[in-house]
This record gives sequence, C-alpha cells and structure tokens, in this order.
Amino acid sequence: MKYFKKLVGEKIYLSPLNMEDAEKYVEWFSDFSMTDGLGTSGNMMTLEEEKEWLEKTLKKCDLHFAIVSLAEDKLLGTCGFNEINHQHRIGTVGIFIGDEENRNHGYGAEALRLLLDYGFNYLNLNNIMLNVKSFNERAIACYQKVGFQEFGRRRQSYFLNGKYYDDVQMDILAEEFLGSYIKNKNV
Repeated sequence: MKYFKKLVGEKIYLSPLNMEDAEKYVEWFSDFSMTDGLGTSGNMMTLEEEKEWLEKTLKKCDLHFAIVSLAEDKLLGTCGFNEINHQHRIGTVGIFIGDEENRNHGYGAEALRLLLDYGFNYLNLNNIMLNVKSFNERAIACYQKVGFQEFGRRRQSYFLNGKYYDDVQMDILAEEFLGSYIKNKNV
C-alpha cells in the first residue's frame, strides 16, 4: 500500500485513506473484539459497501486518516473527524486500532494527540468531543490520558450481548490541550 505522511508523530503517522485498504477494513469490521467497542457489532459491512464509503469519503476530502506505523509502514487503524462545525468551532472525532496485537502500544493515544494538534492548531477548533461505550474501559483510560473529560452520559442506551450500557460523552477544549505533537510542522 502507498501511504503519505500528512501528520507525523513519534511511532506513527496519519495518512489520507487508501482505497486499497477496503478489504482490511471489512476484515476488522467483521471482528467482534473491535466492533463491540465501536458499537457496530449489529451491523454488517460488505466489501462493496466499504469501497463505496471510502470512495465517497475520498471525494469529499474528508478528514479521515489511516493510522500507519512509522517503522513498518503498516496500517494499524483509522481516525478522523466525523463532524465539524466551523461556525461554532466544534468537532467530533472517532478512532480505532484494528488488530488486537496493535492495541495497548500507545498508537491510539498518539493518533488522538496528532488529531487534536491538527484540530486545534490548523482547523481552529475550540471543542473536540467523542463518544465511547461505558464498558470500554481501555478506550476511556486512553482518552483521559490524552486529556478528554467526561461531560455527559446517556444511560442504558446501548444493548450488547444481553446487557445495557451507557454512552459516555467526553470532550477537550483548546485551552486544555498542551503540547505540540506533529513532528513535520513547517512553522
């Protein structure tokens, strides 16, 4: 696969999405260990549907990125802005690391820091939020480590495997984001 180093960090970089990765995404979206955490286990994704989504996203120049390891140029997951409102300077992000063996290595936290740096310092956003399921303690710990804070909960709004869970809303403000993480900045 060919990736491009748009936002470079210490161990990873964020690249524009690549159509050639559609099959890998479908593989990941067929794995309960990943989709349970995203809240998409009840959905089916075909290769054609994923290709259509990628094609539409690439045409819009949407702000979704492939997460790629610097050492191996290996696809690890995706992240990006699902919604942006420039008038109110707010955005919503989403992220996932696909293969289980690539989780718990700090890739997700680094990808989020790169996204936040980009969102606050290039897109001029003031508030960036995300949603996470209450049982996904690993993700919540990652988000807190990066600086996100819980601001709300929708109780018992997600049903999985016979049990209800809360949707947790978390956000971070530009003034709370400290540091510069994009290594290939020009200024």
